[in-house]
Amino acid sequence: MNILPGVLLFLCLHFGVVANSQTQKEPASATKKKRKASTAKIQYGTASYYSNKFNGRKTANGEIYDSKKLTAAHNGLPLGTWVKVTNQANHRTVTVKINDRLHYKNPRLIDLSGAAAKKLGFTGHGLTKVKVEVLGKKMPAEASNTQKNK
Repeated sequence: MNILPGVLLFLCLHFGVVANSQTQKEPASATKKKRKASTAKIQYGTASYYSNKFNGRKTANGEIYDSKKLTAAHNGLPLGTWVKVTNQANHRTVTVKINDRLHYKNPRLIDLSGAAAKKLGFTGHGLTKVKVEVLGKKMPAEASNTQKNK
């Protein structure tokens, strides 16, 4: 009795099923959903601030993070963009430069440096609701005055 045709048939069927299962696409619900990053001129959302452990680490634009500088991370605006951030709870404002990105799964709008969070008065709370106004790529006068005082 010759078993070779049976073995060949088994191998063809087995590897054919394996090949088909590997090339099938995932269902739409299993694909990764990306949060749409906003580039609107005025945005509302939640702000957080960097942990001290990030001091001295490189940011997305190559600068070294310093908690004493007025900088922030944002996923939608171009690096180097200046924004005015207003704490909606106490109406304090600060002008910061976007020089970093948040983790793509982070639901927050902006992550501020320690100095910026302190100016907005929410370091004791960790999070606050903010309004972010895009000022552009050129350093605004109020930011240049603050930078000179350091």
